[in-house]
Amino acid sequence: MQPGEPSAAIRERVIAARKIQEERFRNHKGIHCNAQMTERMVHQYAAPDAQSLDMLRMAMERLKLSARAYTRILKVSRTIADLEGSEKVLSHHITEAISYRNLDRGDWAERGI
Repeated sequence: MQPGEPSAAIRERVIAARKIQEERFRNHKGIHCNAQMTERMVHQYAAPDAQSLDMLRMAMERLKLSARAYTRILKVSRTIADLEGSEKVLSHHITEAISYRNLDRGDWAERGI
């Protein structure tokens, strides 16, 4: 088993991601991080490519997720991309965000996951 990423390295990535977000929202009063994005901002800063959008739509249907969940997945995807230092939200960012969303659902323990 490989050792996990050291806490200091994770801290540095989080600090760098926060700086990216501060810069992104510097002209948006009251918005400091991805979680605070409006619907319009989500479309501007977290828009998935066509392949990722298709994947997200399939997940939405299969997991019976709401429109609110769709927006939350894109916000989390944007944060994952920021942590990776990626300018764009890519399909693996969306896949990771969907997996977190799936675990966030209250019935995960009952489904044997």
